[in-house]
Amino acid sequence: MLELGPLEDELGLFTDLYQLTMCQAYQAAEMNQPAVFSLFFRKLPDHRNFLLACGQEEAARLATAIRFPRRQLDRLADLEVFRDEFLRWLEAFRFSGDIHALPEGTPVFPHEPLLEVRAPVAEAQLLESIVMNAVNTETLLASKAARITLAAAGRPVMDFGMRRMHGMDAALRGARAYRVAGISATSNVLAGLRHGLPVQGTMAHSFIQAHDDETQAFRLYARLYPGTTLLVDTYDTLAGVEKVIALVRDEGLEVGGIRLDSGDLGALAKESRRRLDAAGLERVKIVASGGLDEWKIAGLLADGAPIDGFGVGTDMGAVADAPSLDLAYKLTEYAGKPRLKNSPGKQLLPGAKQVWRFQDASGHYTHDELTRREEQRQATPLLLPAVTGGEPLHPTPNPDLARERAWEALEHMPPEMRRLEPMDAPYPVHTSSALSALRRAALAAIGTRHSRHN
Repeated sequence: MLELGPLEDELGLFTDLYQLTMCQAYQAAEMNQPAVFSLFFRKLPDHRNFLLACGQEEAARLATAIRFPRRQLDRLADLEVFRDEFLRWLEAFRFSGDIHALPEGTPVFPHEPLLEVRAPVAEAQLLESIVMNAVNTETLLASKAARITLAAAGRPVMDFGMRRMHGMDAALRGARAYRVAGISATSNVLAGLRHGLPVQGTMAHSFIQAHDDETQAFRLYARLYPGTTLLVDTYDTLAGVEKVIALVRDEGLEVGGIRLDSGDLGALAKESRRRLDAAGLERVKIVASGGLDEWKIAGLLADGAPIDGFGVGTDMGAVADAPSLDLAYKLTEYAGKPRLKNSPGKQLLPGAKQVWRFQDASGHYTHDELTRREEQRQATPLLLPAVTGGEPLHPTPNPDLARERAWEALEHMPPEMRRLEPMDAPYPVHTSSALSALRRAALAAIGTRHSRHN
């Protein structure tokens, strides 16, 4: 199988250097007590009412797969930073802790943990870079794709973005995130086959250009691929539509659709539909592509454009309007004591936590509450075991279940959450009195220690 990104025996090296140097320092100081690290984001990207959590189950799987074979340890030794005893610790490394995570496809909001790790401090520290990378990438892509799916209002959306995505790994993992978000198909053959997303495509302008006659190009393609979608805007869009009509009417060729890729897509779709229907070709669908995002799709449909499906590339694949997430992986407990930082704008909640989602009598979600892990509520707990004692509970995550979960949850969220525009008031996320008290106690302890050392 084609390997992309780190090879399996290189996973341990897919980290920031300071993760390894901190782990060596923990070992040197004999700091081996259990720690809790929490993965969360502090604010939603612009125009987002929610994010769709994705990648946590892959992150959990990767955590349990980290190894340091001898040949990788030799490479680390060449850096002349690490002591022999620490390299021996790495050689024996196996993640032994627990991970709680939101099920993939869960709508998530600021300060809610997407996952929490409990393990000896060096083990938990070592996971930071790889876990953040997996969750950041897939959550951003799934969240953008969900907005585009919502804008399409039930019409199929195809992923055309691999050529302008940020590397091969993102293009592959993107197809998995897209499947969770409700995208119907991808042009990316390897990604589609790997993640079970239908593989679809049409044709490029180059195929038309390579022929001396546009009609001949259409004829060849339709004969070879009955029911195909033909790209009609290489030269003159409406002239191209007329050529398709003639081929179907006069030669009986089977054409499933036409694709519009440039120009005034709304006006062209309306005129193309008029001409196709006048020729009795109501069955021929219209697909639009070319610089589309959720706003353009929503605008086209609001204007009554008779478009049956969309191909979306760069804007979705690069998450063009929000290409980064304010994601953090922070220590919240060590040796049984709550830990936090209180830097301006970067406050966090201490301890191991749970997220509870509350419903009204009709089953609609009303608010979430962040509590300490041991608290109980008459609501749905969202942080569930993903790894126990170093063993993954979901070794083969199911993106179809995640997609069902995502769209069922969105149906039960406030209707305005599914808008492209920001909600008038954000979805409520409360903090329990016990968790707030723990934070105050942790802050007081920091103040006491700081005063004692000054």
